[in-house]
Amino acid sequence: MTSPVLRFADTHTVADFRTFTARARANDDGGMRLMSSGPVLAAYVRTLGPTVLGEPIPTVLGLRTMALGGRATVDATVPLGSVLDRLARMHGDDVEFSVPTVTVTENWAGVLPPRAGWTPAGSVPCAVLEQAARDGIGDVARALPDRAGAPLVSSVRAEVWGRQLASVPGSVPAGAAFGAYSLGFLDPDGDASIHENGRWSRISTVRGHILVRAAAVL
Repeated sequence: MTSPVLRFADTHTVADFRTFTARARANDDGGMRLMSSGPVLAAYVRTLGPTVLGEPIPTVLGLRTMALGGRATVDATVPLGSVLDRLARMHGDDVEFSVPTVTVTENWAGVLPPRAGWTPAGSVPCAVLEQAARDGIGDVARALPDRAGAPLVSSVRAEVWGRQLASVPGSVPAGAAFGAYSLGFLDPDGDASIHENGRWSRISTVRGHILVRAAAVL
């Protein structure tokens, strides 16, 4: 099978894509959905979500858009490890990325957020989101013993990352702050805008977007 080739706008964009992919894999060693129908590549990853059926934890996705050196058409969900392997083979001024031919099935990749219809809900300093993420990481660490079983891990994750952030406008769970922090989307001196669309919430900064689908109420 011939591998599609994407030509990035410059080497800086390639480096940015490499960093984003490495951070994403540290969160969830799963897949990345690559989508493009023009001169921009959209890369979606999951930073947080249910690990067992019925787990009441929100699905948190990260989205990074990158400029291409020309128009391209691609829509594939590929392993993060394969993406990093391909990027590792690019050196110097190489800007041509060969999309992995091996694909994976990710439940979250089939239910992406809408592109239009978002309603502004306000803004929040990135520093507030970073502190919320750090607090959540500490709460999870303190609540889990060294050899915690799956039910306890699930319960703690749902409680910590599913709680709503009172200091943030709109309906934004702590898991969204974790996603933005872990992917490096938070500028300490900047602000993040909040938008909502049905069950979805979005946190946007100059570095990327965090998209959250609220957990289903059973």
